Amino acid sequence: MTLTDRQLDRYARHIVLKEIGGAGQVKLARANVTVIGAGGIGCPAIQYLTAAGVGRLRLIDDDVVSLSNLQRQVLFGTGDIGRHKVEVAQQAAARLNPELILECVSQRIDAGNVAELIGDCDLVLDGCDNFATRLTVSDHCTRAHVPLVSAALGQFQGQIGTFRGWEADKPCYRCFVGDAFDADDCDTCAEQGVLGAMAGLVGSWAAMEAVRAIVGFGPDPAGKVHVLDGLTPVLRTIRIVKDPGCRACGAGVLSS
Repeated sequence: MTLTDRQLDRYARHIVLKEIGGAGQVKLARANVTVIGAGGIGCPAIQYLTAAGVGRLRLIDDDVVSLSNLQRQVLFGTGDIGRHKVEVAQQAAARLNPELILECVSQRIDAGNVAELIGDCDLVLDGCDNFATRLTVSDHCTRAHVPLVSAALGQFQGQIGTFRGWEADKPCYRCFVGDAFDADDCDTCAEQGVLGAMAGLVGSWAAMEAVRAIVGFGPDPAGKVHVLDGLTPVLRTIRIVKDPGCRACGAGVLSS
C-alpha cells in the first residue's frame, strides 16, 4: 500500500515522528478496529482514531443519546437527543475523515453474539459501562488472539490497560478484575457522577494505546494498567500478574 499525496499531507505530523513514519501510517490505514461503546470514552476515542487514519472502524452501542450524556459525550449535541449514538457518531466521523470505512452496529453484546459483532479485527477498544460486557469482550479477545485496550471511567478516576491474555506471560482483563462478583453490578455515572473532562482524557489515552498497539512504538504496555486520579491529580501504573487459575487464560486453558 502506498500513501497518496493527500494522505501524506493529512498525516504529515504523524509521518515526521520517527516512531510512526510512513510505515506506521500505512499500518494504521490497513488496521481494522472495533470500538465497544460510543459514550464518554468512545466519543473521543472515535474522534482520534478517525483523525489518526485508522482504515476501518466498527462501532458497537445499542444506546440512544439522552440529555444527561451531553456533559461528557462530545460527539453529540442537543439536536441528537433520541437518536442512536452509533448513527450520530458515524456522521461525525465521516465529517472528520471521509476516507474512513465505518460500520455501525446498534446492538448489545452478549456471549451469544460477541464473535459475530466484533468480527475479524486487529484490535478491540472497549469503553463500555458494565462488567458483564467487559468480561464477555475480554474472553472473546483472548480466545481469538485479538489485542484489547480496555478503558474505564468514574467520578475523577480513569483506568487504561492493554491485554493479550493468550500469551503465556501476559494477563487478560479477567486476571485483573477476577470473576468473584456479580458481573452486572457496576457503579454507573448516574449513581456516582463523573467529571466530563475526565472522559476526554481517558478516551484520548485509550485511542493513543490503540495506535501504539497497531504501530508498535514505545515499550510494550501489555499487562499494565494506568490509573489516573484527576482529583489529586496523580498517575500510577499497576503491573498485573497472570492468574494461573484464570478460566479465560490460565495455564489449564492455554495448554488445552
